[in-house]
Amino acid sequence: MRKLFSLTIAFLLIAFFYSGQTQVVEEIVAIVNDDIITLSQYRQHYESMVQMLRAQFQGADYAEQHEQMKKQLLDMIINEMLLLQTAREKQINVSEQVKLYVENIIKENHLASEAELRQELARQRIDFNDFVRQIEENLLKQAVIATEVDRAIVLEESEIIKYYQEHPQEFTEPEEVSIKAIFLSADRHVAEEIEAKQKEINERLRAAEKFEEVAALLSDPPLNELKGELGAFKRGELEATLQAAVDKLKAGEVSPWVQTKNGWYLLRLESRQESRLKSFEEARREIEENLYQEKRGKKLEEFIKNLRDRSFIKILKPNPLG
Repeated sequence: MRKLFSLTIAFLLIAFFYSGQTQVVEEIVAIVNDDIITLSQYRQHYESMVQMLRAQFQGADYAEQHEQMKKQLLDMIINEMLLLQTAREKQINVSEQVKLYVENIIKENHLASEAELRQELARQRIDFNDFVRQIEENLLKQAVIATEVDRAIVLEESEIIKYYQEHPQEFTEPEEVSIKAIFLSADRHVAEEIEAKQKEINERLRAAEKFEEVAALLSDPPLNELKGELGAFKRGELEATLQAAVDKLKAGEVSPWVQTKNGWYLLRLESRQESRLKSFEEARREIEENLYQEKRGKKLEEFIKNLRDRSFIKILKPNPLG
């Protein structure tokens, strides 16, 4: 890549005269080799990131993520530009992949043709050419990372074994219990009604009526409709009072009535799967993925740093939006 400040970019920084008034072609945020990042480009990236964050976070979490994004966004745009420049230098061609990608979009969205895709994008105020260009750029960046980073990653058997030995907590499955329950809602009944219904339920169960049938008949919603099927729970997922009651049960046993904030539960333990450590072979794929992603992150960071070190990068507006 060239570190020279090209004349083309230099001219773009100069104001020009039109109709007797001085006007700026475009405010420039940063120069990256022979390319520039304009304020409008930065704003487009910023607005896209804001939409993504708003879809995932709210309140204080959103404010924290937004502040972090603002600090990192310009560096992210520069890094992506360097990847695209590398793709051009290496003359990587992804035209066939782009074509297949668009065809898959048409197929997955049950559209009849590219023309229909264009119409759908137009309804969403998205330019088709911009849409395809974004796909191409994403595929080019992925291609550079695949050839320059991914191919250099090697996993040794010894490090896979070592990871398994040193991180048993990651491969330990927690205890899981399957429970049925009869529920009496505190909102639906006064204390006398609850006491009477508990007595009736206890008598029916002592008379050997099936738990499921009693639940369907006398439990409050939704467990009456589910015939008492409360579900399967890993340790830590149940409310503490219910977990304490279940801990005392063996499979097939029924607990005393348990009071919670929303009512009373009578619990029957259907099964208990004890906590266990996965075997090495069961955990292997997960370990390989963990190690691969860890190495990939480091190598990608090193690759980007190398690109930046040998490139001409000048940031003109460190805080583009003020």
